[in-house]
Amino acid sequence: MSFLIDSSIMVTSQVLFFGFGWLFFMRKLFKDYEVRQYVVQVIFSVTFAFSCTMFELIIFEILGVLNSSSRYFHWKLNLCVILLILVFMVPFYIGYFVVSNIRLLHRQKLLFACVLWLTFMYFFWKLGDPFPILSPKHGILSIEQLISRVGVIGVTLMALLSGFGAVNCPYTYMSYFLRNVTDADILALERRLLQTMDMIISKKKRIAVAHRTMFQRGEVHNKPTGFWGMIKSVTTSVAGSENLSLIQQEVDALEELSRQLFLETADLHATKERIEYSKTFQGKYFNFLGYFFSIYCVWKIFMATINIVFDRVGKTDPVTRGIEITVNYLGIQFDVKFWSQHISFILVGIIIVTSIRGLLITLTKFFYAISSSKSSNVIVLLLAQIMVSM
Repeated sequence: MSFLIDSSIMVTSQVLFFGFGWLFFMRKLFKDYEVRQYVVQVIFSVTFAFSCTMFELIIFEILGVLNSSSRYFHWKLNLCVILLILVFMVPFYIGYFVVSNIRLLHRQKLLFACVLWLTFMYFFWKLGDPFPILSPKHGILSIEQLISRVGVIGVTLMALLSGFGAVNCPYTYMSYFLRNVTDADILALERRLLQTMDMIISKKKRIAVAHRTMFQRGEVHNKPTGFWGMIKSVTTSVAGSENLSLIQQEVDALEELSRQLFLETADLHATKERIEYSKTFQGKYFNFLGYFFSIYCVWKIFMATINIVFDRVGKTDPVTRGIEITVNYLGIQFDVKFWSQHISFILVGIIIVTSIRGLLITLTKFFYAISSSKSSNVIVLLLAQIMVSM
């Protein structure tokens, strides 16, 4: 009876996660570039649901929710489904949609998709050669063999994600990195941009008038008579073309300058918005979190370096050590072992959430920049691959 109740809880949570992934990501994150293939939407939402379920099972393990046998069963079931999606389904459909966008391979896209998937499986298997993860006790496609290689990819992605979050989050929210931007600076830059645009328009008008004049002269003096008339016509046309070439070069240089001025103007407006946001209560809160996590990350790097250099084995983390010092100083009764585990878990969870949030914002900008009706399916599947690997 307890197993049925635990299973109903897990199924309900998976349905909720699936619905959130379907409605939020597919309708909000990718709304400008509609993903019309339902199989892509289903794969992405299922991947999101099972990834959240794995994280939910970790929380249940810490808090002691559900029966241990039920947690083990659902953990193994979710792991098998995720490996099936990660290793077999997502790479195959990525290859299938890549081949579908190539006209020469459109007739035999299923065959070439299988070839791409086999190529992926070869490199995925060869990934384990430099690492001591091969074992003759397990089969080729066993859970141990697959999860070991996925673990290498996931740890690498998490390291990249942590590095990105450690740099991007303080830079985004800390007021220390904000430069002073005033309305006068923005107005001066916008005035320069308008002057540059006026110069471009003026020079393009000159080019258009010169082309029209040369065309009219060509109609009036269509056939120059005599030797000197031909020489004069050639000299005039050469001089005119050289002048037009110089003006066109000036126009190209001014257009490049206008693009740079436009980007700098947009950056100043974004910086001004960040300054206004930093003055709000939420901005001050994120500014404090930026300083706190920066100090925490620097302390972790320092202690890790000390432990590596002096071959030390860390027995307590900074949270536990800080709680012990506080409890000993205040002289109060406090279960340090119990609460330090939960506080450390919450702290690491906040770091992971903020890092993933920063990565998703960057990936969304990247998606909007390169996505099209042909590439949107592949990009969504790649995001699903990255998400489930971590």
